[in-house]
Amino acid sequence: MELGHPIAAGNTAKVYIVQDKIVKVFREDLPEGTSFYEAEKQRYALSKGLPVPKVIEVTKIDGRQAIMMEKISGRTLGELLLENRNLAQHYMEMSIDIQQRIHQISADSFEPMTEKLTRQIGAAERLSQSQKTALLLKLSEMPVKKQLCHGDFHLFNLIMDDQVTIIDWVDASAGDSRADVYRTYLLYTQFSSELAELYLQLYCIKSGLSKDEIMEWAPIIAGARLSEGVLSEDSDRLLEIVDKLSLRG
Repeated sequence: MELGHPIAAGNTAKVYIVQDKIVKVFREDLPEGTSFYEAEKQRYALSKGLPVPKVIEVTKIDGRQAIMMEKISGRTLGELLLENRNLAQHYMEMSIDIQQRIHQISADSFEPMTEKLTRQIGAAERLSQSQKTALLLKLSEMPVKKQLCHGDFHLFNLIMDDQVTIIDWVDASAGDSRADVYRTYLLYTQFSSELAELYLQLYCIKSGLSKDEIMEWAPIIAGARLSEGVLSEDSDRLLEIVDKLSLRG
């Protein structure tokens, strides 16, 4: 299969358009089964009525795991916001409504978020053993929930056409929606503190949650993100967030 040039690239995969289909090709160092599990998550989300691209096939291309899915036309809410920042609140509220819809779904068959976070914290080389111990203790004290959590929810994973379609389900898990919200907030702070605060303020208003309830997940999610090796991420700022746990203790 001739892929041509990617139309997008993320931390786990590159995305191509082939014969009017979307082909997502994963990094070759990812665990076997990554493509299968993401496809199953997408299919489950679609079965629950969420606007998600239909999976056509799970395959391999040049030895790499890949998913072929329907092409979704349109532009991301992130692109639309950047073109007209006066509509920031409009697009952010739209995204929060979608995120809350996701969180209303039970995800019993998904990997528990606690297991995923435990694995990530253990693999984070920048964390000391004492930091890992403190984070895992904090995690063990958090309530165990099975809400569907996207894991990488932000405006650039929402494509606007006739409706808004949710893409990139590789990090989805079953857990506490507050953790998913903090993860989104953390991703926004990397690029714009103003947008991050707008998101958090609006989410709290719409959900009835307090900022403190969401921030309770801050050190755990920041510590886990250290394992991801995202080049654009500032690991020092993540460590500062983790260190606040010991200061509170």
